[in-house]
Amino acid sequence: MTKESSSADRNWPIGKVAGVLVLLLIVVIGGLGAYWSWQPEWFEITDLEMTNPDIDTKEALKTPGVATVSTTIKLAETLLDKPGGYLSNDLMPPGVLMDNMPSWEYGVLQEVRDSARALRNEFSRSQTQSVESDLVKTADVKFSFDAHSYMLPSTEGEYRAGIKTLQRFRAALIAGNDQTARFFVRADNLRAYLQVVEKRLGSYAQRLSASVGDAELVAAFVDPTQAQVLEKTSWYEIDNNFYEARGYAWALLHMMQAISHDFAEVLEGKNAHVSLEQIIRDLHGATLRKMSPVVLNGHGYGLLANHSLVLASYLSRANAAVIDLRVLMERG
Repeated sequence: MTKESSSADRNWPIGKVAGVLVLLLIVVIGGLGAYWSWQPEWFEITDLEMTNPDIDTKEALKTPGVATVSTTIKLAETLLDKPGGYLSNDLMPPGVLMDNMPSWEYGVLQEVRDSARALRNEFSRSQTQSVESDLVKTADVKFSFDAHSYMLPSTEGEYRAGIKTLQRFRAALIAGNDQTARFFVRADNLRAYLQVVEKRLGSYAQRLSASVGDAELVAAFVDPTQAQVLEKTSWYEIDNNFYEARGYAWALLHMMQAISHDFAEVLEGKNAHVSLEQIIRDLHGATLRKMSPVVLNGHGYGLLANHSLVLASYLSRANAAVIDLRVLMERG
């Protein structure tokens, strides 16, 4: 064998080199996509951190509303700071190729928006004619910004501004020297928020149960009068509905824990702790790790599970407990 032929054998063709590079790129993108798709870990109220390091968390949590506001802040921060950051407006892989985590993000965002709106309209106001806080008003507007904007102003920038505004509101609550920054722990305020939660959970349960297109089965989870109008969910929307509902359940679980802390006296007076604990248990079950890499859509007692119906069952039970809790808040 000549020296020229031996050298040629050692040189890879350009096509082979390109193929290896493409394969490596696919592995890297796929690995990042899988890592970024993991649901963030649960957090406890005691794990929440104050912006000012001089403020003791345990002491701050004794101030009414600090747990609720801090949880809203933490949920919004999770959207922006989790592995991969905020993916719903990504234009580059792997973010642009992912749909499960963006759907999860939107579910969390729904709860962040509901909480900010409740802070603006209910929790921070003593009565219908009271003046709303400019801080929570600004936060509500910022979190209502388009979830998919990548141009200036960007979605991340607007949500980050909403977080900073809530941090200022929390600092004012703790200081207690701003009469416009208040948090009123009352049964009617909580009832108004629960009415929104009730509708969210009912909607998600209905959408999830439509995965099989069986009216009789759907009626087991939702209002039977609505079961007939549901159409079977398209196969490419099943995972989107599933992960959006999971995101909302994950965020609502933490918010209910915050409400359990801030509204402890109201709940005790209404003998409503049992209902709230039931909500937390069911939401915890709804957010457990899913071992299957895909959302299965089996039917009846077939070989495959139906993850949508399992999640719908948890959310329906949580919704029933929310209704019970709301009724208790209405009673004198």
